[in-house]
Amino acid sequence: MVGIYFSGTGNSRYAVEFFCNEYDEAAKAFSIEDDNVIQVVKNEEMLVFAYPVQYSTVPKILRDFISENKELWKNKKIFVIATMGLFSGDGAGVLGRLLQQYGAEIIGGLHLKLPDSIGDEKVLKRPLKKNKELVKKAEQKISKSVRLLKAGKPTREGIGILYRMAGFFGQRLYFGHKTKNYSDKLHVDEDKCIGCGKCEKLCPMNNIKIVDKKVVQNNQCTMCYRCINNCPKQAMTLLGKKVVEQGVIEKYL
Repeated sequence: MVGIYFSGTGNSRYAVEFFCNEYDEAAKAFSIEDDNVIQVVKNEEMLVFAYPVQYSTVPKILRDFISENKELWKNKKIFVIATMGLFSGDGAGVLGRLLQQYGAEIIGGLHLKLPDSIGDEKVLKRPLKKNKELVKKAEQKISKSVRLLKAGKPTREGIGILYRMAGFFGQRLYFGHKTKNYSDKLHVDEDKCIGCGKCEKLCPMNNIKIVDKKVVQNNQCTMCYRCINNCPKQAMTLLGKKVVEQGVIEKYL
């Protein structure tokens, strides 16, 4: 087994690393941004995918990665972990269906509610204690799911017609268009920005460049929220108008 993930603030990375370690202490997880990930996938029969749900669907960067490497997924046995701040419907299923198009066998799915990464929306924020409790519950859920997988009875959250209807009517019908293309909505407050370059280093899309200590964008944002949650001056926003809370998984462990 090997884990494959895309992660913005660390939730999906933490989830798949925990899952792999529970299954086999020698199992490792790799980001889709890792230079070695393609070779790793080629050499493994069973994969565990983890990703953060966006509007009950798959982030553009991950969809592109899967389609650009479509020959890799044929005959692979894949378990899908979907992480979310609130709701996903068929989070595991929507990625699973995409992988099935390229010949993968989806053996199971797991939905994990974790601290929300959208740092500029107050309605989604929870107290620190509650977020730590969410992580503990997610760990317990992962451990149980691993035991069931080993017993040949994998969890199948997000997989099936009822889950699919929940995902479609719950979010994708209204908001699915927001992830069909990369976003040009990332906003930088030039009065706050100090041109430190942290956002440029963190961006998985190379969407951000620092030129003369100012942020220059390519309008290729995949809405991962890394820059927003790590900016030392809270100078960046995407969906909201100001940063309410910066959060990365390490804060809640």
